[in-house]
Amino acid sequence: MLYRCHALAVLKNNIDVSDEEKVEEILEKIDIDLKNKNNKQSVFLNGEDVTGKIRTPEVTGIVSKTSSILGVRNKITELERKIGYEWLKEGKNIIMEGRDITTVVFPEAKVKIYLDATPIERAKRRCRQNKRNGINQSFEEVLQSIMERDKNDMNKKVGALKKAPDAIYVDSSKSSVNKIKHKIIKIIKTYMLLLKSMAKYILLLICLWLLKKDCQYQPIMEIIQLL
Repeated sequence: MLYRCHALAVLKNNIDVSDEEKVEEILEKIDIDLKNKNNKQSVFLNGEDVTGKIRTPEVTGIVSKTSSILGVRNKITELERKIGYEWLKEGKNIIMEGRDITTVVFPEAKVKIYLDATPIERAKRRCRQNKRNGINQSFEEVLQSIMERDKNDMNKKVGALKKAPDAIYVDSSKSSVNKIKHKIIKIIKTYMLLLKSMAKYILLLICLWLLKKDCQYQPIMEIIQLL
């Protein structure tokens, strides 16, 4: 969303995409923010909700090029991290999506999911989304745009589209939104249960170690109560 928002700003300011210096400079003159609005995440450009506008064919047509510029990637990566860490400080659980979120932005993420679908299925979904937003674009145009962006993003020198080695692959091509949502929730819950089991195992090892050291009974009982 942030890269699309930046691409929209480039269009609004009539900047030539080939002028990398100006494309990067515009980031210093705009304000990009993410907010939860009606239980949905929205992106704001200079205070304006542009959640719908960032999905236009015009933005889609240049976002792969503008996001390939190293200076742009570095600055937006900093912004993504800033937003993420601010939410963490507020005690919030965070789910972030992006083509390099688990490989570059947050490689330390606890749960990594590589959500995929065939280009044809993604084109169908984008066409339905475009229709809801009043965007007129043929299926062939959408499919071609998706395939071109995938090719460009997979071959980027920095922040390329790829699966993190420890990410879980999820193919959503033949599944509904609800099925995929429940599958991802199950993955997260399984991880949390595994984390708790590992914590209990570590505490048990500590208890055994304390017993071997002939430690006092009371601290050992306090640890056992945590299991």
